Amino acid sequence: ARRCLMMSLAPSRGCLLDLPWEDILVPHILCHLPLRQLLSLQRVSKSFQSLIQLYLANMRCFDSSQIGPAIPQAAFINLLKDNEVLQQLALQNCSDWLTDRELLPVIGQNHHLHQIQLKGCAQLSRHALVAISLSCPNLRRLSLAHCEWVDSLSLRSLADHCKALEAVDLTACRQLKDEAICYLVQKCSMLKSLSLAVNANVGDVAVEEIAKCCPELEHLDLTGCLRVKNDSIRVLAEYCPKLRSLKVKHCHNVAESSLSILRSRGVELDVEPPLQRALVLLQDVVGFAPFINLQI
Repeated sequence: ARRCLMMSLAPSRGCLLDLPWEDILVPHILCHLPLRQLLSLQRVSKSFQSLIQLYLANMRCFDSSQIGPAIPQAAFINLLKDNEVLQQLALQNCSDWLTDRELLPVIGQNHHLHQIQLKGCAQLSRHALVAISLSCPNLRRLSLAHCEWVDSLSLRSLADHCKALEAVDLTACRQLKDEAICYLVQKCSMLKSLSLAVNANVGDVAVEEIAKCCPELEHLDLTGCLRVKNDSIRVLAEYCPKLRSLKVKHCHNVAESSLSILRSRGVELDVEPPLQRALVLLQDVVGFAPFINLQI
């Protein structure tokens, strides 16, 4: 694709733009080029500018990280102003400037979005999540990690309107308590992946409700959820036969007595068995791991 573009820029071989734009150039050539290079092509000529604008209007996936370390606010608005067919939207390195004013128009005109990444977008508000819930009924994956503006009311709106959700990241959404998480999982029973990490307000009530409402659950992150205890982990083991990984590091009230059930089923845990932890600590202290017959 890059070679074709370079050839087209040569005066004697300027034939690229003669190809059908919507049938050939956009779906078969431009889609293989990095977004940053496509934006640079706009400066070649007015024809190239029109071609790239057509591509942007028909783009299915937008990832801000493809543009560079940071994307200018005005550039973001201009890039997506004509797009109504987005399916995936990933906004990274945008926390310094991205607000509801820039995001809501994009969400409002793209009803086919099934994956949205807003990790660390701290200047948004609960209105952004409400807009997502009302405009994106087919949403499957949503990351709101480190978005402390997420509250119980906006999460309820998401649960009411996006019942096909399969993966939700609520890491460090510290306003959320057990009640809000329970409402989410009651409405979104198809969840396969859920992160509630770094939330001291989440406890056994939420974890037990997750277990009973989400039989398809495969991945659960409870890192740093200090109120989670052994009883809810046992319920999780009982009700979630498809569970593949569980993170409970820094959950000081979760012990091996409950984890061993999951460990015996081959569930990936981020906490080592007691004996292995002891060996690691001993190696750190004395500088070597002594021979121990583990078959005794």
